[in-house]
Amino acid sequence: MSNLKQKYFEDVRPALAERFAYKNVMQIPRIEKIVVNMGIGEGKDNLKILEAAASDLGLITGQKPVITKAKNSIASFKLREGMSIGCKVTLRGNVMYDFITKLINVALPRVRDFRGISPRSFDGRGNYSLGLKEQIIFPEIDYDKVEKVQGMDITIVTTAKTDEEARELLKLLGMPFRAA
Repeated sequence: MSNLKQKYFEDVRPALAERFAYKNVMQIPRIEKIVVNMGIGEGKDNLKILEAAASDLGLITGQKPVITKAKNSIASFKLREGMSIGCKVTLRGNVMYDFITKLINVALPRVRDFRGISPRSFDGRGNYSLGLKEQIIFPEIDYDKVEKVQGMDITIVTTAKTDEEARELLKLLGMPFRAA
C-alpha cells in the first residue's frame, strides 16, 4: 500500500468524518480516479509529435496512454472528424496514489515561481482540475530528448458532494493550495 493511501485511511478519513459529521463510512469522500490529458494541436499534421507526447505521458504516469480523436470537423482549424489530436490516461488504485504523491512532492515544487495551486479550480461537484504548462517538471522526462514542450491537464475526480468537502480532502492529503 502506498504511503498516501495509508495516510488517507489512518489520518484523513477520521478527520473528514469528524469535520463533516458523517454517519456512514461510505459517505466519506475519497479520490476515485485521476485523468491526465495532453491536447496536441499539431498532432493532426505531425504524428511524430503525437507519438513523442504519448511516450512522455506513458513515462510520467506509468500507464499506456490512449490516443484521442476529434469528435467533430472544424473547418477553421483544418480539423476532420477522427483525426488524432491528443492522448489521455485514466489512473485508478495504487497507480493513482503513486502519481498524486509524485505530483505533490516532486513535480509541483519544480514549477518556476511556484506559490501553490489555485483553490478555486473546483467544478461544483467536488472534482479538481489543474493545468501544467510543461511536462519537463516530472523527473522521468529527459530534457535533452524532448522534441516539443507540451502542457497537460490533470483532473482529480472525487466522490465528494461539494467543493468544500473535496477541498478539505485534498488539503489533508497534502495538496499545496495557495491562500485565497
